[in-house]
Amino acid sequence: MTEIGSGNQDFKIEIPGRTEIIRVAWAAATDVGRRRAANEDSYVAQSPLFAVADGMGGHTAGDLASAAVVGRLAEIITEDFLTPDRVTRALEAATTDITEIAVDSVLGVGTTVTGVALTLQDGQPYFAVFNIGDSRVYCFEGNELTQVTVDHSVVQELVEAGALTRAEAENHPDSNVITRAVGFNAQPIPDFWMIRARVGLRFLVCSDGLTKEVSDQKIRMHFAAGLTPQATAGALIDAALAAGGRDNITTIVVDVLEAPELAEIDDTAHRRLSR
Repeated sequence: MTEIGSGNQDFKIEIPGRTEIIRVAWAAATDVGRRRAANEDSYVAQSPLFAVADGMGGHTAGDLASAAVVGRLAEIITEDFLTPDRVTRALEAATTDITEIAVDSVLGVGTTVTGVALTLQDGQPYFAVFNIGDSRVYCFEGNELTQVTVDHSVVQELVEAGALTRAEAENHPDSNVITRAVGFNAQPIPDFWMIRARVGLRFLVCSDGLTKEVSDQKIRMHFAAGLTPQATAGALIDAALAAGGRDNITTIVVDVLEAPELAEIDDTAHRRLSR
């Protein structure tokens, strides 16, 4: 696995053309789990970008695929704010890298990716939430937990068609079959959601090694405890291990400590934007 960046308890970001600032705190944690021989998850946790990639294609190849994605994402961290287009171009570059990695693979090599990136819309600070595959981003606010991303998976399509309930989907035999990935000689197609930066927001970026072991209700309880990002990220890993730890587990927790008040700006948390 590849780990880029570390936690920060209070990071200040100036907003261009404004006197206000944004302050964020974050932490990341990862574990191989109880049944895997190697950790194929990778992450980048460095403002303004926080992302998790869950590799597929065998121990070595999956690790290299996820490392290619977070490596390319880390390369674009050259400013305080990023655009969705820059994220997409980084994923396209990673796809080229993965194609070279997979040259001798019969089954192909790929990875999921999900994350949040600080961006600007009309000079206002937002978080661009993105995903390809079934790794997820959650948002916690006002004691409520919301899954922002929508899984690119066979069972999610069955849920949307009304053929499965959400609870049935979690235990379905095809729950690990995804419909989009970075790699496999395919164009990466991320979905984006735009969420306005505001005080009290808490994001969780995680691989499915967490969500297949820990329910949304239990995740909400951990977030509601109000512990630091570092303590919360670690507690979620411990909860997944206690529940079986059948896969690699990676978590990034991001808190918004300060942000300008934008009373009349709407977010698009419930609108999915495909490139």
